[in-house]
Amino acid sequence: MMYTSFQKVVKFLSLSAAFTVFAGAGVFAQSSNNSSGDPVAISVDFNTKQGAMKPIWAFFGYDEPNYTYMKDGKKLLTEISQLSKVPVNVRVHSLLVSGDGKAALKWGSTNAYTEDAQGRPVYSWTIIDSIFDTFIERGMKPIAQIGFMPEALSTKPEPYRHNWGPDQKYGNIFTGWAYPPKDYTKFANLVYEWVKHSVERYGKEEVETWFWEVWNEPNIGYWQGTTEEYIKLYDYCADAVKRALPTAKIGGPEVTGPAWEDAATFMKAFLDHVVNGKNYVTGKKGSPIDVITFHAKGEPKVVNGMVQMNVGKQLRDIDAGFQIVASYPTLKNLPIIIGESDPEGCAACSEDFNPQNAYRNGTMYSSYTAAAFARKYDIAENRGVNLKGAVTWAFEFENQPWFRGFRDLATNGVDKPVLNTFRMFGMMQGDRVAVGKNLAYNYATILDSSVRGDKPDINALAAKDDHTATVMVWNYHDNNDLTVPPSQVVVKMNGLPDGKVMLRHYRIDQQHSNSYQAWKKMGSPQSPSPQQVKELEAAGQLQLYSSPEWVTVKNGEAVLKMDLPRQAVSLLQYSW
Repeated sequence: MMYTSFQKVVKFLSLSAAFTVFAGAGVFAQSSNNSSGDPVAISVDFNTKQGAMKPIWAFFGYDEPNYTYMKDGKKLLTEISQLSKVPVNVRVHSLLVSGDGKAALKWGSTNAYTEDAQGRPVYSWTIIDSIFDTFIERGMKPIAQIGFMPEALSTKPEPYRHNWGPDQKYGNIFTGWAYPPKDYTKFANLVYEWVKHSVERYGKEEVETWFWEVWNEPNIGYWQGTTEEYIKLYDYCADAVKRALPTAKIGGPEVTGPAWEDAATFMKAFLDHVVNGKNYVTGKKGSPIDVITFHAKGEPKVVNGMVQMNVGKQLRDIDAGFQIVASYPTLKNLPIIIGESDPEGCAACSEDFNPQNAYRNGTMYSSYTAAAFARKYDIAENRGVNLKGAVTWAFEFENQPWFRGFRDLATNGVDKPVLNTFRMFGMMQGDRVAVGKNLAYNYATILDSSVRGDKPDINALAAKDDHTATVMVWNYHDNNDLTVPPSQVVVKMNGLPDGKVMLRHYRIDQQHSNSYQAWKKMGSPQSPSPQQVKELEAAGQLQLYSSPEWVTVKNGEAVLKMDLPRQAVSLLQYSW
């Protein structure tokens, strides 16, 4: 389908009663119109600040740590680091798993811990150093995950190495690495030596900026022990980290799905312990904790032959986790990191065996990401908690078929549309500002029923600093129907500086910032030529929707009109 081109130009008018800004009302706006009705009017007041535009999006993670220092892994990490003006945090699994360091789906290893014939510890930091060096060289900050269990310490070491593939049951991955230690003191000593080595290699001031965390999703198969055994592990790990570096930041429990009763019960048991429980190491009351972590996932399905997302489910997990944290007066102000925050749960479950994951290559993933991340600010504000970041659990899968349908940011070194949403976020600096309240969807309605009605979610997030003002606008719906006509959107702005300002309009849609569509137009080659790869790399970058233009602002007011297709995202950047 060909979409109507950008409707020129920015014009000025007295907004009077037609332009109403709802101060303190959240960050979203949408008219009550659907795509076939009247234009959707979005009002932005750059004068009304709503708190810092925290870079909660500058967090990424992945299962396979050994991809980090491989060719495409290094390239993607460089691009991720460059899209952000603040250090990007990176979280990976399997940093203490035994093995030869060869990467595979849902698998990684560093061989950090083995034992000699007499059962004495042997520490090796070579592979971990290769991983962390790659991060540090790019100014990135590790979220150092303490896990999983070395073979020599596992209470059930065999079988240890799995050979999982997307055609297999997910539970097949839970082998000997997922079990508690047979010796908690030995495991704690491993953690102590790791932190000590990190300080020696990178310096105390650097390591103080990292987060350390204990395990991953211990409320499901990733932990083949009891809740109490996890709590014991946490106490031993936290004590070891703080002995090696008293100023280090440690946290947990990284449960998944707090809206699920079992997960909520686990999370509350953990938080009860760190506040009032008897510490397994010191015998004193409570445990050290500097950051609280949990996971939130959506649930796409195929309905009538079409992928239907469920952003509401993901947001309900987030809201439930925030509510639990807020119920602890001594913890509610601690930073929260949503350790995985994604449309569903398995990055390595490719589209070919999981048709519900067909959203991943195109613009549905990018528009979902814009809409979901924006709501996290509102939910945190509503619950009165301190959201530090939300980890997008997506990276790359080395040497896999092109656009296989993994949940990744790039394929064979070519960026997917979703990465351009993060490039847009990286351009949004300063303070969040008010966007009109008269909307069909806000965080509360999406928590209740997701985005399933006749109307799409056409909303905005806006920010301003000393020299730029930005507005991100998206057209999202849970149903991936790209046959609907584009929506007319009118963005009415107040609070820009009078005089000349430069407008740059960036876009992600079927024609812009979209390597997947470019690849399909080439005939979907699995062995593209060098020239085709260059063309795909260019198509994967964030692209302008129209030429930059100087705009003369009068009385701080401006209006921009555009057609916005379904699952498209625009970023309006004004600079002066």
